[in-house]
Amino acid sequence: MASTVTKRPGYGQLLRTRGAWTFLVPGFAARQPFAMLTISIVLLVQHTTGSYGVAGAAAAVTGVSMALCAPYGGRLADRYGQRAVLLPGVLLHALSGLTLTALALTHAPLWALFAAAVPTGASVPQIGPMVRARWGVRLQGSPLMNTAAAFESVTDELTFVFGPLLATALCTTVAPAAGLVTEATLTLLGGLLFAASKSTQPAVTAARHARVEHVSALRVPGVRVLVVAFLGIGSVFGGMQVSLAAFTESIGEPGLNGVLYGVFAAGNMLSGIVCGAVAWKAAPRRRLVAGYGALALTASGLWTAHSVPLLAGLGLLVGMCIAPALITGYTLVEDLVPAGARTEAFTWLTGAVALGQAVAVTVAGQLEDRLWAGAGFLVPAGGTLLAFATLAALRSRLTPRPRSLTVARGVGHRAPVTVD
Repeated sequence: MASTVTKRPGYGQLLRTRGAWTFLVPGFAARQPFAMLTISIVLLVQHTTGSYGVAGAAAAVTGVSMALCAPYGGRLADRYGQRAVLLPGVLLHALSGLTLTALALTHAPLWALFAAAVPTGASVPQIGPMVRARWGVRLQGSPLMNTAAAFESVTDELTFVFGPLLATALCTTVAPAAGLVTEATLTLLGGLLFAASKSTQPAVTAARHARVEHVSALRVPGVRVLVVAFLGIGSVFGGMQVSLAAFTESIGEPGLNGVLYGVFAAGNMLSGIVCGAVAWKAAPRRRLVAGYGALALTASGLWTAHSVPLLAGLGLLVGMCIAPALITGYTLVEDLVPAGARTEAFTWLTGAVALGQAVAVTVAGQLEDRLWAGAGFLVPAGGTLLAFATLAALRSRLTPRPRSLTVARGVGHRAPVTVD
């Protein structure tokens, strides 16, 4: 059923929300390194081993580890507070990332790289979900929540404009290890800065003592459908990163890798800005299915591109289709999941993107090694088509239903609520 909303609160009103800037600025600084991690690992390990397959596998272990651990980190943040999770997390991540760098430079065996990649991925700070949870506390029940979801998607994509560009520039002009070293350093400094902003983090006192059952957000059927959709989005990110690196190297222009990925991310960012400014009348579920269909269609054409201009144009279109899907998916979480489980729900979606990216990096790396330069672009095509088929078949689960299972509402809420 179409929404009757005709006017959307603007970004200006959102940014005037009391206390917003105290977590937005450090949050942006803390999430910046996330976009540098995969490409930094790929470029470093490919340099030391000469294989995109090995590089993709090392990056994939990091992504899988993050995908498996992120939801539990989100649940701990809901229950014990963001600061309690962030402080040890960023310290572990920095140490693990530097260890992985040292092992790669000393040509350590593959098992050693994998062993270091596990804690590197497991400790990636989930800043995006934590910022979204802070918006949820500040804007509970406000129509600004949709605008906040769009704003966060734009912020995420802004990091994916600068992150790969910075990582690629460091790895290709300074040293192959410079990207990963910078990522570890920025994660530590940015994470500590974000953790220091205590006034806006969700309260946890009531959640610690609540005698109610903590049910995973993954028990919500709609969240499971969104996880599949976000896995497909992750396949685009992972497939693009490896395939663009291989393609630009094959034409003797490795420096164009960051530029082409930046064009892709810029399309994502620009469409996110528009998405947040439009007063949508169509229901979120319909928007997600339609937008995802466009994403699958455009991603299916990437493997046919054999020139830089054509690849840049297609990448721009693919990027423009991702933001609407991400924004709508995160907006649906607000309707499907109680406030006390939203950080966990957001981390399931973030983890799904990471897992999809990890699988895509691995498969795309193998295709690049075994077939032709650019064969890895088949991965985004296959990933989005499979996810779209699932999304279209199970779209009815994205409609909120009567609730029956009790979930603790953390973060300063007074009473337990239920989910299906």
